[in-house]
Amino acid sequence: MTTRYFRTNSGYTPFVALVLAIGFTLIGATRAVAVPSNKVLFDATKAQMAGNADWVVDADLHNIGTGAGGAMIIGAGSESNPGRFPTPAQSGISASTPENFWTGASSSWGIALAKRNMSIETLPVGGRITYGDSSNIQDLSNYGIYIIIEPNILFTASEKTAIISFVSAGGGLFLVGDHSSSDRNNDGADSNDAINGLVTSNGISSNIFGIVLNNNNVSPTSTSFATSATDPLIRGPAGTVTQFLYHAGTTLTISGTNARGAVYQTSARASTAVMVGYSTYGQGRVVVCGDSSPFDDGTGGAGDSLFNGWSGEAAGSHGFLAINACIWLNPPAALPCPTPTILPAVTASTCLHGSVSLTVSTAASGAINRRWRLNGAAISLASNPTATSATLIIGNAIAASAGNYDCIITAPCGSAASNTVALTVTAPCSIADLPTASTCADGIVDGSDFIAFINSFSAADITADPLADVNADGTIDGGDFIDFINAFTVGC
Repeated sequence: MTTRYFRTNSGYTPFVALVLAIGFTLIGATRAVAVPSNKVLFDATKAQMAGNADWVVDADLHNIGTGAGGAMIIGAGSESNPGRFPTPAQSGISASTPENFWTGASSSWGIALAKRNMSIETLPVGGRITYGDSSNIQDLSNYGIYIIIEPNILFTASEKTAIISFVSAGGGLFLVGDHSSSDRNNDGADSNDAINGLVTSNGISSNIFGIVLNNNNVSPTSTSFATSATDPLIRGPAGTVTQFLYHAGTTLTISGTNARGAVYQTSARASTAVMVGYSTYGQGRVVVCGDSSPFDDGTGGAGDSLFNGWSGEAAGSHGFLAINACIWLNPPAALPCPTPTILPAVTASTCLHGSVSLTVSTAASGAINRRWRLNGAAISLASNPTATSATLIIGNAIAASAGNYDCIITAPCGSAASNTVALTVTAPCSIADLPTASTCADGIVDGSDFIAFINSFSAADITADPLADVNADGTIDGGDFIDFINAFTVGC
């Protein structure tokens, strides 16, 4: 986080720990997990919105204040107060949904995950951090990923036990710290104290994940990454990380056989100067970053000095790393991809210069992309702006409009082609047999055709009414009038 964020502010038994440590999975290895896939929980119980911070996915209310001992008090201030579910509902998110669909400095992160068919929730103020407690509707056992950004209240002993149990059972934990002396709620502890307290003072191990925060204040720009060509955080499905920036953050120290560095402060790649590290514990996985700035999307509560590190710098690499990390922490479950269907189901028809609409539907969920095709070739947006919409509108049909239409649906589950609909374009018996405003050509050349032509010719607007362009040269002029009279004289 940048210095703009800074404000001056005056268990298990050893035997159980041994059992949990046995059979550590190697990073990247296949694992059997006891937690759901596709469900993400962002924590907001640890004063993540206090002071000059707003680490929430979404908040409709802004009525939180800092009380005695740094506690977050509803009704005592104007800080963000996120609910369990962000609004509008994530069912309205598509591939093109912008960040401001939700409101919070972490909304870009949440929306990017939702576009990958992950379900997003917040553990709000007053929520309980538990694991295996059936009385808690937001017990960690109900989620695959738990994201904690700048926790400014220390974890209790029972909360540490719950978080470690969650990871051991297969959960994915993403921890984000910040620079030293970043105490937002004036309780005497900052995010580094909270995270280091979790990993070093938990009744199990003095360095349970092999990653600790150094509690310093540095602002490097790094291009020094893990050297493996298959590193899951640097070269993952979301994109390849090419640069990573700190704006007043703390480095990490990694140790042990299960912890690795993904981003280093310098090309020396020292284990004591890591910017992003990751590790395994039991059946679970952990990612730690020492600065929140890379994941800030620049939006949040009024009065907070935020900026866009998510996509505004490093060519989008910060967002790539966050999503790559989440996919590694808890790989999304494979989803069925229902075959899309076009209505009408088999054939459709329109008259020359008429219009017809084809609508595709699918039961696939998550962010949906559509691309209509004609005879197997994608229809360009330049030729038809509805080529990526649920309903394809074919207006001013000509002979070339006829053919076989289908739609390719791409969803988080994969891609699938719809059924094919054959469109026919009915030509008049003569160029003088014109459609009226409401019907196709009737197969008879008579006075109604003459009136239809005269009305169109008088309008002289080929874009709105192309009927008078009898010779199809793109203009309405005397040549069209002569061609029409000749055709009218001949009849059908």
